[in-house]
Amino acid sequence: MALAALGVSARALRSRSWLLGTWQTQIRDTHQRASLLSFWELIPMRAEPLRKKKKVDPKKDQAVKDRLKKRIRRLEKASQELIPIEDFITPVRLLDKARQRPPVELPFEESERRALLLKKWSLYKHQEHEKERDAIRTMLKSQQEALQELQLMSPELHAEATKRDLSLFPFEREGPDYTPPVSNYQPPEGRYHDITKVYTQVEFKR
Repeated sequence: MALAALGVSARALRSRSWLLGTWQTQIRDTHQRASLLSFWELIPMRAEPLRKKKKVDPKKDQAVKDRLKKRIRRLEKASQELIPIEDFITPVRLLDKARQRPPVELPFEESERRALLLKKWSLYKHQEHEKERDAIRTMLKSQQEALQELQLMSPELHAEATKRDLSLFPFEREGPDYTPPVSNYQPPEGRYHDITKVYTQVEFKR
C-alpha cells in the first residue's frame, strides 16, 4: 500500500510540476508577447506604400541628353552679340559724294580780313592769359606772406587756414573760345524725335 501511495504521489508530483512548468512557460510567453506588442504600438507608423516607378525608355532619355549637349555646343560656338553704337556709325546715305557741298571760294579781301581778325583775336587772348597769370602769381605771393605772418602769431589759426578744402573738387573750367561770343544771342528751343533702337538678345530655341 505504501508503495502504491508513493507511486500515486510521485505521479501527482510529476503532473503538478508539469502543470507548473507549463503555466510558467505560458506566463513567460504571454509576458514576452505583451511587451513586444506594446513596443510596436509605441513606434509611429510613418511608412507609406511604395510608389510604382515609371518605366523610362533609355532611348528617350539618351535622346534628351544628346539634345542638351548639342544645344550647349551651339551656345559655346556662337559669339556674344554686340550692340552697335549708332552714334559712331555714319549712315550710308550721307556718304554719297553728290551730297557734298562744294568748297566756298572767298575773295582775296575777305580771306585777308578773316586772317587779320584771327591774328588780333589770338593776340587779345594771349594778353588776357598773361594778365591772369600775373594776377595769380601776385595773389599766391601775398598768400604765402600772410601765412608766414599768421604762423608766427598763432600756429592754431595757421593750421586751420592751411587745411584742405574739399569743396574745391571736382573743379570745372571752360577754356578759351575760338570766336568771340555773340551779344544778345538767344539759342533756339530745339525739339527732337527719339529714334533710339532697342536691341534684345536672341536665344536659341530647343
